[in-house]
Amino acid sequence: MNTFVGTRHLVRLALRRDRVMLPIWIALFAIMASGSAGATKGLYSTTDELASAAETVNSSSALRALYGPIYDVTSIGAISLFKLGPLGAALVSILAILVMVRHSRTEEEAGRLELVGATVVGRHAPLAAAFIVSVGSVVVLGLVTALALAGSGLAAGGSLAFGLAWAGAGAAFAAVAGITAQLTHSARAATGAAMGALGVAYLVRAVADTSASTSWLSWLSPIGWFQQVRAYQTERWWALLLPAAFALALTALSFALVQRRDHGAGLFPDRLGRPDAASTLGHPLGLAWRLQRGVFFGWLAAFLVLGLLFGNIATNVSGFLTSDSATEMIQKLGGLETITDAFLSTELGFVGIAAAAYAVQATLRLRSEEAALRSESVLATGVSRLRWAWSHITVAVLGSTVLLLGSGLAAGLSYSAQTGNGADFGRVLAAAVVRLPAAWVLIGLAVAAFGLVPRWALAGWVLLVAFLVLGEFGPLFSLPQAVMDVSPFAHAPRLPGGEFSAIPIVALVAVSAVLVAAGLAGFRRRDVPVT
Repeated sequence: MNTFVGTRHLVRLALRRDRVMLPIWIALFAIMASGSAGATKGLYSTTDELASAAETVNSSSALRALYGPIYDVTSIGAISLFKLGPLGAALVSILAILVMVRHSRTEEEAGRLELVGATVVGRHAPLAAAFIVSVGSVVVLGLVTALALAGSGLAAGGSLAFGLAWAGAGAAFAAVAGITAQLTHSARAATGAAMGALGVAYLVRAVADTSASTSWLSWLSPIGWFQQVRAYQTERWWALLLPAAFALALTALSFALVQRRDHGAGLFPDRLGRPDAASTLGHPLGLAWRLQRGVFFGWLAAFLVLGLLFGNIATNVSGFLTSDSATEMIQKLGGLETITDAFLSTELGFVGIAAAAYAVQATLRLRSEEAALRSESVLATGVSRLRWAWSHITVAVLGSTVLLLGSGLAAGLSYSAQTGNGADFGRVLAAAVVRLPAAWVLIGLAVAAFGLVPRWALAGWVLLVAFLVLGEFGPLFSLPQAVMDVSPFAHAPRLPGGEFSAIPIVALVAVSAVLVAAGLAGFRRRDVPVT
């Protein structure tokens, strides 16, 4: 029997299932890139201003570690997209990992591949379909982004190189996820291992970019390969062969590994658990924390690093903004007059959105547990529906709170150490904390969707993307304030430096509470599970 028979049908099935999610994410990346290019293009009127801004980036170890160096200090494309270079490639890689695991290990863990495998479907067909969908998605994303960038006025050649370099990074980590899906027995473990590999690759690239003596390390990282393409500078088209060869090699290896493991199992044996369960597992909250703690600690590490970097970078931001128009852009985004406060407000706004993303992910664990039929086992005991639901909601609320507190503490310590003013610590920490109620509104929306219309549970992600676009690009595109006010993030006080008002904080908390109550009321009245 042909081991790849049925691949075409599985690809069609996967694309049908992701017919909403994938277009949204592709559009989001293209809008982010073209919006950044369009907003930055007119900020520097002379070559000297471009060179000065680029040299500020290159002279800061923190900026190089986070975003990478700028090789051509006179390239408007390089300046426009330096924040979406390696960092954007990492985000595309995350999307590729999620799609790859979703259509391989997740399907196997849920038992759906066993049903499919009982039909005329070859042994390699599910993995082949997952590769086609994940790699095809990032390639389409890269091409759409390239078209958007060229449409914003940047050079067509550089735009194509940038889009393909993004796609190359995504394809490389789709292949990494293909390997981890064979090594582990669960989707969570496969995703965690692939994300860990991505984190190591980004760290290796960051170390390579902080010193000339370690620059050779960039060649060892798939994220570093993105930089070697040198989009909008002196394009190295041959560098695109590196991620392509890497992806092909790991893809071949993953197909070989499929033959060496049992269906539903991983090549790595399962770690034996404790002979007796911990006492905390006798409570729904303890179980919810046990299920989510690994993901939470990964998020926490990222938030601490981001806080330290943003606090360090803030003291150098005035050197990067060499023109009045560039300064005006940051002030417009931050809504403040002082450029450093405006920068911190803008960056902490991004951190708040990231905390909301964690909150949505943690809340939607309710839906994944229900869909996998694991919730029934808990509800068959003396645990009520509300106690079970509240356990995961509590993890989402407390988790997002700790993430923002951690990032605020790290940013405050870093910034106050740079300025030598202890009062700056409290100002920055408060600026992070006031973003919490907006994140809680996303929890409310996710709970409402889960309880009232569970098939629309992913609406939490869709709304988060919509709010991100409104909040981050609305001021640049001069959208009406009434439109931008739809986003809960628009109502967070503009701290540090702005005026604090308790009214929007109380209103956001009230909205989130009403949404959670509505969702829980719906959950009490509907069937469990709903598929």
